[in-house]
Amino acid sequence: MNDRNATRGREAATPAIVARLLVDGKWVDGEGPAVTVLDKYRLEPAATVTTASRAQVEQALAGAQAAFRAGVPVAYERGAVLERAAALVLAREADFVRAMQAEAGFTASDARGEVKRCVQTLKLSAEEARRLAGDMVPLAGAPQQGGRIGLTLRVPLGVVLAITPFNSPLNTVAHKIAPGFAAGNAVILKPSTNTPLTACLLAEVLLEAGLPRGFLSVIHGSSQVAGWLIDDARVRFIAFTGSTEVGRRIQQSAGLRRTQMELGSIACTILCDDARLDSALPKIVNAGYRKAGQVCTSVQLLLVHTSILDDVQSRLTALVSALPYGDPYDPKTVVGPLISEADAVRIDAWIREAVAGGARRLAGGERKGAVVPPTLLAAIDDSMKVGACEIFGPVVCIVPYRTLDEAIARVNATPFGLATGVFTNRLDDALAAARRLEVGGVHINETSSSRVDMMPYGGSKDSGFGREGPRYAVHEMTEERMITISTENSR
Repeated sequence: MNDRNATRGREAATPAIVARLLVDGKWVDGEGPAVTVLDKYRLEPAATVTTASRAQVEQALAGAQAAFRAGVPVAYERGAVLERAAALVLAREADFVRAMQAEAGFTASDARGEVKRCVQTLKLSAEEARRLAGDMVPLAGAPQQGGRIGLTLRVPLGVVLAITPFNSPLNTVAHKIAPGFAAGNAVILKPSTNTPLTACLLAEVLLEAGLPRGFLSVIHGSSQVAGWLIDDARVRFIAFTGSTEVGRRIQQSAGLRRTQMELGSIACTILCDDARLDSALPKIVNAGYRKAGQVCTSVQLLLVHTSILDDVQSRLTALVSALPYGDPYDPKTVVGPLISEADAVRIDAWIREAVAGGARRLAGGERKGAVVPPTLLAAIDDSMKVGACEIFGPVVCIVPYRTLDEAIARVNATPFGLATGVFTNRLDDALAAARRLEVGGVHINETSSSRVDMMPYGGSKDSGFGREGPRYAVHEMTEERMITISTENSR
């Protein structure tokens, strides 16, 4: 990222901040079409991102492969780079917060949360770099193998392609770059063109921390640019976070190459009749509306036992109605804008469609620009878009149920399976839900959005496969190699 105020002046037609490409260790202007990055609240140009040409994609691929084949830094050095990067990210917190407020529309609280989690992700990845190891295989336990030694090594794959979304422009990027490098791979990052500045800032930090030339490239561009990268056989692993539709196309193109897919979701949280509402409801509000609901695990369907339905609706209505929303630069704001005005228009249309079909809007209001007020709906129908499709916005729908079997069946009826929260203090119900819910994560007395960066994170069904979390991602991005050694006295 370059600040070009000195050369362009304030009267220039294009924004002064330019997100550039990182190719073979050098920041360069993209040769493809330029894309304007909007301030998501003001809906005004905030930056320009220069996109890559086919030749620049080739340079990045060649540079990454050459760097990897020239020699992977030893584990200690990889860990040291990531530790230094964690300290630098923390030191530049204000820069990251400003970038995310503008390009992602994050509130200061959401942006600071991204920074804190990124620091943890980098530190965890540093630990994994140092302890990455294989296993001893007891070959002498097999007939006629006495004196023979067997062991496995975890070896890097080579070039890893990371394609990241707008809704977590720092920590999701870190969850792909840091484990990729910790494992010894060269990483090519293609961030969202909605949020390129934060990704470039992280790349700057990693270079300053000593990441060797060629082990990180940053390529901006459209789906065509992503296609050029995906189709190249030098890419040995593809880590993607985004929609199920795009993930399906990437998987078809990947063929026999390995991938990790973190895709769409309709995230549910179940409130049982014995739930402790004083602690559960604030967690649900946070999980439903932080980042304006633009998280794959944001609570979309809140399944509430009928015996507590009236109480929950009354209390949630008050909590959601009190949430400050709008300008992400106002420190009091809790819910900022959507990533685009078009998304806000879509979500507003879904809400209106639901209300016209009989749903009740308990909290909410009129859309303004890219801002949709935090909305709480009741009496929805499964056929409504708000109940059948991923909203990805600040909307929570209350759905009553009578038995736990009914609630579990409702969750499992969606094509997705990322995560579910269950609030109960009955151990048998908690274990039954944990076993029967068809999702990648079940969080007891936490919401669907509960996540700690060290845990394995990923889904099932149309929510994808593979796991993030540094320990698990490092293993996904390496392969096991069998080594045997025969001594002279083998028999």
